[in-house]
Amino acid sequence: MKLWGGRFSKNTDKLTDDFNSSIRFDCRLYKHDIKGSIAHAKMLGRCGIISRDESDLICRTLEEILSDIENGQIEFDIDAEDIHMNIEKILISRIGDTGKKLHTGRSRNDQVALDIRMYLKDEINVIKGMLAELITVLVKTAETNLDTIMPGYTHLQRAQPVTFAHHIMAYVQMFDRDYNRLSDCFKRLDVMPLGSGALAGTTYNLDRYFVASELGFSSITLNSIDAVSDRDFIIELNAALSILMMHLSRFCEEIVLWCSHEFYFIELDDAYSTGSSIMPQKKNPDVAELIRGKTGRVYGNLITLLTVMKGLPLAYNKDMQEDKEAIFDSIDTVKACMPVFTKMIATMKVRKDKMLSAARGGFTNATDVADYLVKKGVPFRDSHFIVGKLVAYCIENGKNIDDLNIEELKKFSDKFDDDVYESISLDACINGRKLPGGPSYGAVSASIQKIKEIYNLV
Repeated sequence: MKLWGGRFSKNTDKLTDDFNSSIRFDCRLYKHDIKGSIAHAKMLGRCGIISRDESDLICRTLEEILSDIENGQIEFDIDAEDIHMNIEKILISRIGDTGKKLHTGRSRNDQVALDIRMYLKDEINVIKGMLAELITVLVKTAETNLDTIMPGYTHLQRAQPVTFAHHIMAYVQMFDRDYNRLSDCFKRLDVMPLGSGALAGTTYNLDRYFVASELGFSSITLNSIDAVSDRDFIIELNAALSILMMHLSRFCEEIVLWCSHEFYFIELDDAYSTGSSIMPQKKNPDVAELIRGKTGRVYGNLITLLTVMKGLPLAYNKDMQEDKEAIFDSIDTVKACMPVFTKMIATMKVRKDKMLSAARGGFTNATDVADYLVKKGVPFRDSHFIVGKLVAYCIENGKNIDDLNIEELKKFSDKFDDDVYESISLDACINGRKLPGGPSYGAVSASIQKIKEIYNLV
């Protein structure tokens, strides 16, 4: 007999049981379900809704069930539908009618809302820890490459010289925003819904604030209908994880490019590369490619969640059971990607010579040549045109701007003088851009220091 079976005159079909059951995936909530039930039982005893002895027996037995689950001594029953009913069924089997009193004053609707909030709070903290570790590795990589010159790109065309440290710190800024997004999402998760019942609360005089305090929530929900029908916090978390995966994917795309022979800016460690079954020379960036591919999976889960919720009337609907597999998969995917990505970055070899060689080609100092002329009194639009002609001349003659002698330069403008060579060296191009946030060695060092202070890095 189902725990809710009083209304029914026949058992549900086996296919219905299988279709309706969520124990296959929500079993991971067992710890949070039991902790929530213990807090609820304590509150029922404190409020005199059940006796103190009954409350103590329920709490003690739930602790034993938790221990038995973690020791692999309990097998969940698909007929009990979900983790919530499974644990209550086990409790009743052990202490009889007293166990039947646990569900007083609550519904599965507010129970599951509580469990998923508790679970996601824990998972956010785990992922934030992984982000902090990645940021630590990236900061160390930047510190060792403060003077590693490379070309910066727009449209995947060489644009202006920067340093590898500056490039890496761009990703640190992205991951710092991800960290802050998760922290902000945590605030909206940190609201306790238990006591909302199925949708209209309960006539029992529950102490919701006690339960919130017991479970470490900062506040309680203020509308019982919203409390059981809201899944904004799940959608918001999946959106934050999607942005995080997008950042990982962009970085992975550059890793794939950089370790190709066409770039050869980096070399991945053998432990984070794979080979080919037919081509013995191959060293493939499969880790980066797989993370790039898994990004779409997290995006798909976000669309799933938005689509599930878009047409639902208030309050709870069974459709909302579909929220868990999507967010669980997104969390699992991010947690699988983060550590291997971090180790791949920590172990990669930076080919400084290749980066410098690339920066010397492609006329990355052309803007600085134009700025040189501006400082000599030439209007910027005129200097832009002059340098464009100068670049065309260099391409035609197979030269870089630095290769031209002063006589050649003066053919394009009499403002050129011998001091131009010092002004357009790669070091000068980079260190001349010393505004906060710029690529100069000093500006990048300052940005590194700021991040180190935020994340308490020594």
